[in-house]
Amino acid sequence: MSDLISRHADLSPADNEWLHLLVGDWQVISDLAFADLVLWLPTTDGNFVAVSQCRPSTGATVHYDDIVGSFAPEGQRPQLERALTEVRSQRSREPRWFGAYAVREEAIPVLHAGRAIAVVARQTNLGSGRTPSRLELNYVEAADDLIAMISRGEFPFPNAATGPRRGAPRVGDGLIRLNSEGEVLYASPNALSCFHRLGVIGPLVGRSLAEVTADLIEHQTPVDESLPLVVMGRAPWRTEIEAQRVALSLRALPLTESGQRIGAVLLCRDVSELRRRERELITKDATIREIHHRVKNNLQTVAALLRLQARRMDVPEARAALEEAMRRVATIALVHESLSQTLDEEVEFDDMVGRALRLAADVASADTSVRTVRTGSFGLVPAEDATPLALILTELVTNAVEHGLAKQETGTVEVAVEREGSALRIVVADDGVGMPDGDVARAGKAAKSGLGTQIVRTLVTNELGGTIEWSPRPGGGTQVVLALVLRDGNRQG
Repeated sequence: MSDLISRHADLSPADNEWLHLLVGDWQVISDLAFADLVLWLPTTDGNFVAVSQCRPSTGATVHYDDIVGSFAPEGQRPQLERALTEVRSQRSREPRWFGAYAVREEAIPVLHAGRAIAVVARQTNLGSGRTPSRLELNYVEAADDLIAMISRGEFPFPNAATGPRRGAPRVGDGLIRLNSEGEVLYASPNALSCFHRLGVIGPLVGRSLAEVTADLIEHQTPVDESLPLVVMGRAPWRTEIEAQRVALSLRALPLTESGQRIGAVLLCRDVSELRRRERELITKDATIREIHHRVKNNLQTVAALLRLQARRMDVPEARAALEEAMRRVATIALVHESLSQTLDEEVEFDDMVGRALRLAADVASADTSVRTVRTGSFGLVPAEDATPLALILTELVTNAVEHGLAKQETGTVEVAVEREGSALRIVVADDGVGMPDGDVARAGKAAKSGLGTQIVRTLVTNELGGTIEWSPRPGGGTQVVLALVLRDGNRQG
């Protein structure tokens, strides 16, 4: 729509925004009027171009094919021009035939800031040919009021709420017409059913809707402060009311004439099932977080037991093995701690792995001052990938400190990350002694005998489906290059 407007007309940003607001709200009018709506924009060369259209969900459509981007036919153009120049609605005296069915047409000027900037064509399919019911008559009367507001520049509502307070109920969900005092003039069968489920006894017509809803509000139940304004039809907002374990969504469309409020259209919808599912999801999320929290606590308990057992060991090799196991358990606990603090099954991996790498370097470097440096960003990593990835990095950093930097007083371990979509390339490098005699093959073969390296290879190939390669670091030291792709559907952080 924006492209069509900029291509064929010269509208100000305010006029452009007004047309977008109209298109955002006119589905209600189309459903009430049982008619197609087409927004015709006058072009710089004197023609009219269709920049948007809307089909009714309550009746037969006129345009089975989209006409957006097409120009007005010759027979319709004079009516559109009169509506634009005279700034008043133009209704055809005789229906126009579209093939086998007749269509009644009306052209409504779209007024903004005191001038007509476009024309809305209201096209009603007359193919049904049946006597309208009371519901249909009330629908059409409400549509007439809203269409008249378009021609006076009073619709769409410039002060309408955005976000969750806009939209939601549709015409078919339930409709109530109010007078200027907030009394019910008409309630559709679906609207009556909605309020009966709330606990309303008897008819609604002739009663003040504000008083009816006030009697329904239960004590000590939080109430949206906008509820009185909505049920009286004073504000074009959406709100909800809950009673008898039933949730009702209400949306008001105030009706005005020359700035004076003459009534309102209220749309309502039973959203009890939707709210119940939302509460179930919230409960499920809280349960998942609690599970992660308990797993983290259990893992920390296991790590503490391993630490106690290691202190009782007299054999250095056994003590070292228990300390390595304790470090690995603590790393897994860090992942679950991060998961317990979020609703998503994804981890902000940068903060979490930063703590794990510092801990690994501190534990492994008894006689060496080691500095860990990380460049690049991991972003969001799914939980199923976070645990093996954290273990891999912890093992690689520990291995670099214990073997590459063991004979030095100071050293640096750098973790460089490159991420593109779901693809990760990670380089873990140290500035230590490097591989023995520069023999990569022999060094890699010797490394396979270590438990840590075996864990790394297994996790990289089996869990993450990636590749790993050891090589000398340019300038001295060793580097390990990891390449892997995170699971499908994960987004880049």
